[in-house]
Amino acid sequence: MDKVYWIGVVDWGIKHFHGHELSTHRGTTYNSYLIMDEKTAVIDTVWDPFSDQFMDNVRSLVDTKKIDYIVANHAEPDHSGSLGSLVEAAPQAKVIVSRKGLESIPGHFHKDWNFRAVKSGDTVSLGETAMAFVEAPMLHWPDSMFTYLSGRNLLMPNDAFGQHYATAFRFNDQVDQEELYHEARKYYANILTPFSSLVTKKIDEVLAMGLTVDMIAPSHGVIWRKDPLQIVKKYQEWAKQEPEKSAVILYDTMWQATRRMAEAIGDGLAEMGIPYKIFHMALSDRNDVITEVSSAKAVFLGSPCLNCGLLPTMTPILEDLKGLKFKNRIGAAFGSYGWSGENVKRIEKELEAAGIPLAEPGVLAKWQPDSGSLEECRALGRKVAGKIR
Repeated sequence: MDKVYWIGVVDWGIKHFHGHELSTHRGTTYNSYLIMDEKTAVIDTVWDPFSDQFMDNVRSLVDTKKIDYIVANHAEPDHSGSLGSLVEAAPQAKVIVSRKGLESIPGHFHKDWNFRAVKSGDTVSLGETAMAFVEAPMLHWPDSMFTYLSGRNLLMPNDAFGQHYATAFRFNDQVDQEELYHEARKYYANILTPFSSLVTKKIDEVLAMGLTVDMIAPSHGVIWRKDPLQIVKKYQEWAKQEPEKSAVILYDTMWQATRRMAEAIGDGLAEMGIPYKIFHMALSDRNDVITEVSSAKAVFLGSPCLNCGLLPTMTPILEDLKGLKFKNRIGAAFGSYGWSGENVKRIEKELEAAGIPLAEPGVLAKWQPDSGSLEECRALGRKVAGKIR
């Protein structure tokens, strides 16, 4: 795009993000943008391990002493990590942040830079183009902000509309569409789901501003230049949390008893025409599983009883369900035991704490499930299938 340059970095090697909270099987990008008009602006930076590469990218296009503005849309280090290096090279530049960013950026760097806090509707002229700012609190941090470049109809929404997706190319029409949408859905499901009502509100607010958007350039993944509003429409759809008529069955097992119960529940669902997927949580990636949960109406969780509780592989996914606050789901529990048998009640309690109402009472089998217990599991699948339909 004329006057606008990508100065980011592709990280092919990263496999976990936010520490180990989020898996990134396809790597990621840290997108930063340089605007060269009568005045010069940099929008966001990159994670600090790539500071040298980032600064080389900047210097290949502009003398850093000529940078007038640095916009920090969000303080998280994957976006602001190289901010210190850039400000050191461009001490004359004003650092533009949201009002909440006036707290978070200094909180990360403890530097008294030349800050300017902006609010929604504020603009900064660059010459032929101008930057307009839209505060987007809790999408996904309190300090999050969008920057819109009028004159180029370019929206730079930081974490919104992004994907953890390393590719050889920068634009959505140049990459595998199935991979792209899988990573976009995974990003939304694992990061933005608890803020879905705010997503809807912010999209409505931005659309009401009447901005013409010819391109959406997020801070991770590819840039949406072909039909850019397609991802906005997807966000509107995902934010509604209207799941498909399907189910996921999540379990761990010691001696295959709980596995057999999971498969029997699946048989009951299939008898009623409900598609399902089964995940062994000791072997499955939690973030991939959450992506599947994000499109399913029903979630079943199963574990044998260990120390009056659950196998420890099941507790992280239960914490995810509580934190992500999925709406319009139903759940059910199952499991085997040998002595005390508190596991099913524990799962049911956790489901209710996650805001997922119980579709049916759970099934608890002692030792290995016999034919009667397996039929109870199939019946559970059939009953929940009826409620899914």
